[in-house]
Amino acid sequence: MASRGQRFLGECICLLSATLLGGMFAFADEAATLSGKASVIDGDNLKVGVALVRLHGIDAPETGQLCERPDLPSWHCDEAAVNRLVELAEGRFTICSLLEVDPYGRLVATCEVKGIQLGPTLVKEGLAWAFSKYSQDYVPFEQAARRSGLGIWHNGAEPQTPADYRADRWARAAAASPREGCPIKGNIARNGERIYHAPWSKYYSRTKIDEAAGERWFCDEAEAASEGWRPARSR
Repeated sequence: MASRGQRFLGECICLLSATLLGGMFAFADEAATLSGKASVIDGDNLKVGVALVRLHGIDAPETGQLCERPDLPSWHCDEAAVNRLVELAEGRFTICSLLEVDPYGRLVATCEVKGIQLGPTLVKEGLAWAFSKYSQDYVPFEQAARRSGLGIWHNGAEPQTPADYRADRWARAAAASPREGCPIKGNIARNGERIYHAPWSKYYSRTKIDEAAGERWFCDEAEAASEGWRPARSR
């Protein structure tokens, strides 16, 4: 028997299917799925059709994040993760099994392309952390990648986690924001599209906010998403 949470997710997905996504969702046997061509946003976020999807159980390096190595210069692990996800999924037919909706309005899901699971692949190859705060599913894959010295774990490296990187960027940006403690920049593009830039976004430093033109400062991503602003892409 489905739990209350499963039934609620199913009802939400079915409603979205009927009103927004033109049948891209399927709901059967208590399992909700989403399929379509994928567009990569960053190392752990995709757009499948018009839906934003957060890959379950992983935390990839943030845009601009470098990873330290004991015997070699720091490297752009952020670009490596994005490039690998692009190689696996960009423009390809992707099937996602939906698990929940996060506070930012994204669908949290496990996704695959031609039988290849995207999240586990990045963790196995040392290009993402297992996001153990939320799930233990991929911890064994991270441990194996560590033992093999793959990617971010080269030669016993212990790089800064994406969570710590975000926290550091957030603290510095929040201190400088004209809206105290609210450093997310809500920018309106030339085509009218509303895009929000978190402090770790690629173009954060060069984005200027004109509140007289309707641009905004937000206190968290959930606030920005709830008011119809989408996250900035990393590429």
